[in-house]
Amino acid sequence: MKKFLIEFPEILFIALRAMRANKLRSVLTTLGIIIGIVAVTTMSTAIVGLREAFISSISSFGSDVLYVDKFPWFAMGNWNQYRNRKDITFEQYEKLRSILKNYEAMAPSKSTFGAGVKRKDKSVQATLVFGTTEDYQKTGNVNPAEGRFLNDLDVKSGRRVCIVGKDIVDELFPRENPLNQYIKINNVPMQVIGVLEKQGSGMMGAFSLDGQVIMPLKTFETVISNRHQRLRIDIKIGDVSKLADAKEEIISAMRVIRKVPLNKPDDFAINQQEALKDMYDKTIGIVALAGIVITALSLFVGAIGIMNIMFVSVTERTREIGIRKAIGAKTWSILFQFLTEAAILCIMGGIIGLIISFPLSLVINQFLPTAMPLDIVFISLLISALVGVISGFLPAWKASKLNPVDSLRYE
Repeated sequence: MKKFLIEFPEILFIALRAMRANKLRSVLTTLGIIIGIVAVTTMSTAIVGLREAFISSISSFGSDVLYVDKFPWFAMGNWNQYRNRKDITFEQYEKLRSILKNYEAMAPSKSTFGAGVKRKDKSVQATLVFGTTEDYQKTGNVNPAEGRFLNDLDVKSGRRVCIVGKDIVDELFPRENPLNQYIKINNVPMQVIGVLEKQGSGMMGAFSLDGQVIMPLKTFETVISNRHQRLRIDIKIGDVSKLADAKEEIISAMRVIRKVPLNKPDDFAINQQEALKDMYDKTIGIVALAGIVITALSLFVGAIGIMNIMFVSVTERTREIGIRKAIGAKTWSILFQFLTEAAILCIMGGIIGLIISFPLSLVINQFLPTAMPLDIVFISLLISALVGVISGFLPAWKASKLNPVDSLRYE
C-alpha cells in the first residue's frame, strides 16, 4: 500500500500527460459519456423537481385527511361499477358525524371548476368554487389572511357569503378593501367575509388555489346552476399514525349507513393523499425507466469508444510500456496507469456533462420545475468513473501483460 501511494502521483502524471498529448482525441472520446451524463442528470433533476412540485401542489390534500367519495380517485376496471353507485348524501354525512368519535374535523363539500365572478365592470373566472361548512377550514387547510371563515350560522341559514382567494381580490379589488363588499357569482350577489392566505398553484400548476371561492353548502346549491355536483365528505383525523384504524372505522360505518350487504363490495371510496403519491411514483417510474435505458445506451456507446481508444493508446505506447517494465515497473503499476487514464477521461466527460446540464436544467425550469441535489452530481461522477474503469480494464490488462522484450522491439 505504501509503495502504491508513492507511485500514484507518477502514474497520474503519466496518464494526464498522455491525454494532453492527444487533446482532440480525448475530447471526442468522451462525447458518449458527456451525452449520457447530460441525459441522466437532466432527467434526474426534472424528476426530482417535478416530485417536489407535485408534493407541494397536493399539500392541500392533508396527509391526515380521508376523503369519502362516490368514486376512487384512480378508478380501475369497469367504470360502470362506479358510475352506477348511489351518490353520497348530506344525510349520510350527518349520520357518519354522529357515529364517528375519533376525528378532529369533518366537512361535507361540493365543488366545481370555474365560475364567473363579477364586480361592477370587472370580471374574473374562479378556478375552483367550494360549497362546504365551517369545518372545511381544518380539513382543507385554508386560513383567512383577512376577515373570517364560515361559521355555524352562515352554514345553517345558507347565507350568501363567501371567502375568496388572493387572485380574485387582485382582479376585482386592486386598491380597495374587499371585506364586506359584494361580488356576483353567476349573477347572484355574495358578500365577501374573508380573503384566503396566498397558496400558489395546485396539482402541478393545473390551476391556481388563489382563484378559489368558498361558500356555505346550501348557498352553493343555490348559486351554482348544476345541482348535481356530487357530495364528498372530508375527515381530518389529526394523527397520521391513526389513519389506518380510522379508515377501517369509516368503512364499517359507511357500509352500515349505506346498507351495503355483507357479501357485497363497498359502494363508496375512501381516498387519501398517499394514493396521489403512489400513482405519481408509478407514472414517473415508467418515465425514469425509459430515461435509464436511453442513458445506458449512451454510456454503452461511450464505453465502447473509450475501450477502442484505449486499445489504440496501448498499441501506440507499446515501446513506452516496454521501457517502463525494463526499468522495474510492476504489472499492477501498468494496469493502474491505463485504468487511471480511462477513469480520468470518463470523469472529465462527466464534469463537462454536468457543466452542460446545469444551465440546461435552468432553461427547462422555465417550463417545468427542476432541482439538482448534490447526490445527483456525486452519482453522475461515480457512474463516469465506473464506466471508465470497466471500459478501460481490458486495454489496461493487455498493456500490463505485454512482454518487455517484445515491447522494446515494437516499431
